[in-house]
Parts: sequence; C-alpha cells; structure tokens
Amino acid sequence: MPSILAYQSSEVDWCESNFQYSALVAEFFNTFSNVPFLVFGPLLMFLMRPYIQKRSPYISSTLVLFVAIGLSSMYFHMTLSFLGQMLDEISILWLLASSYCIWMPRCYFPAFLHGNRALFTYLVVGTTTTSTFLTFLRPTVNAYALNSIALHILYIVRLEYKKTKDKELRHMMEVSVFLWACALASWLSDRLLCSFWQWIHFSYLHSVWHLLISLTFPYCLVTMALLDAIYELPDHTIKVRYWPQDTWLVGLPYVEIQGDSDKNC
Repeated sequence: MPSILAYQSSEVDWCESNFQYSALVAEFFNTFSNVPFLVFGPLLMFLMRPYIQKRSPYISSTLVLFVAIGLSSMYFHMTLSFLGQMLDEISILWLLASSYCIWMPRCYFPAFLHGNRALFTYLVVGTTTTSTFLTFLRPTVNAYALNSIALHILYIVRLEYKKTKDKELRHMMEVSVFLWACALASWLSDRLLCSFWQWIHFSYLHSVWHLLISLTFPYCLVTMALLDAIYELPDHTIKVRYWPQDTWLVGLPYVEIQGDSDKNC
C-alpha cells in the first residue's frame, strides 16, 4: 500500500492531464489556480479588521481556514496524494463549521437550544469533529457531501431573500448564488464530462471552479455579515465596500461597520 504522502496515492484524479508541464506538479493549472485563496484571505482580514474587532475575533479563523484551503488544494493537486485530499476536504469542512457557529441566525437553531449560541457552537464542533474522522472512511464521497451542505445554506438564503427589502442584501444574495451555481457547474462538468473536455482539449474546468469559488466566498462572507447584522448588531450600520475602489466595475467586496455615533455625524 503506498504512503499517504506519495504522489497519486489519492483515488481522486481530475480531468487535467498529469505532469504535462512539470515533473513535480501533477496538475499544473489546478495547482496554481488556488493563488486567489492566498491573496483574498489576508486582504479580507485587513479590510474587515474593524468589523472583526466589533463582531467576533473568531471571524479571523474563517479567513485563516480559507487560506488553508488554498494551500491544501495546491498541495493536493501538485501531488494527488491522499494526505493532500484529506487536508483540503477537512479545511473546507471546518470553514463551513466555523461560519455556521459565527453567523447562523439564532432563529434557525434547533428548538431545544433555545437560541443559545454557545450550545449551538458545541453541537457544531462536536458534529464536525466526528465528521473529520469519518472523512477517512469514505474519502471519495466527501466532496459531494460538502457541496450538499450548500443546499441548507441556500434554503436559509431563500427564506431571508423573501423576507428582506434591503436591496444591497438581496443583490449580495443573488451574486453569491449565481457565482456558486457557476462554480458548482464547473466542478460537476469536470468530474462527470471529462472525456468530452479532453476531446476538445479543454480539461481545465476544475481550475475555473477554484477561481469562481475563491470569488464566491467574499460575496458569501458579506452576505452573512449583512444578514447577521439584522439579528446581532441592530444598533450598527454595515456598509458594503469594494476593493480597490467602490467605483470600479469589478472589485472585492468587504464590509465596514458604523455605530450610532457614526450614523449621526
């Protein structure tokens, strides 16, 4: 049995041809398309520092995990090793768990928790810890299971979309869902229609998934912050900004926080 550190020890192999451009990098484009994760994570941590300080320092952990996903994915696609696959999927699992703990509105907690966020966090962390060990038993199913979690998030987004009249929040929800749908379509197409893409010599849709999902996360982050402010920060105004300039056609979204004193100025 090969070592979990060995090249191509994972059962997962994406559509891109292996070792086409380098003897050290198995999937060249799938590896380096993760660079936006390494850039956006620290940049968002800097841009959203006032919001993080006001809302919760644990938000930084989600951004650290976002970078960890990029690093783990780079390592996995470079080596196609089982360890790389596990690090990638476990990082995604814990990013989802930390986001649930911080931003899930209390009205969607199980009834027996009575809106207690601390108890909800213990429940999520316990479930995630158990799931982390289970990932080693069915590694090929993990990616499908992780994507299916998005269905619950979409359900909540749909409910809140129908409730809110805030145009900015609705816009963020629409863009987040659109980007996620495009990213998922790329992921599934690369996984299920590989022979077709190889036939037309374009086997890089998993790289497109990386690029799209790295952009989806900032939009989801801003969506969650706007939604969370309704329930947890009613005395503050959350403003959406775009880096590098608000006036640019394309930019990286983030949030600024204002209190009552700022609103009255």
